[in-house]
Amino acid sequence: MKFTIITVNRNNKEAFRQTLESVFSQTCADYESVVIDGASTDGSAEVMRQYESQIAYGVSEPDKGVYDAMNKAIAHATGDYIPVSYTHLTLPTTERV
Repeated sequence: MKFTIITVNRNNKEAFRQTLESVFSQTCADYESVVIDGASTDGSAEVMRQYESQIAYGVSEPDKGVYDAMNKAIAHATGDYIPVSYTHLTLPTTERV
């Protein structure tokens, strides 16, 4: 069973960094990360680039809002389950994805 963890963001750089760190600290091995940033102007795209080797699909581009961003991410998801993480949420660091 594979998970696709979706993270959507817009202009929330520090919370975005914390959310990505919580995703990438998971001990569960069978997951992928899909990240959609809504063309942030606060440095969020640079944060995403710092983690690009761990992101299966990531893009920073204009969208029509949070639901549009989620739909873009779902289109790139290959997991059996698709939890969505907003930038103010963090995941536990144990194997609970």
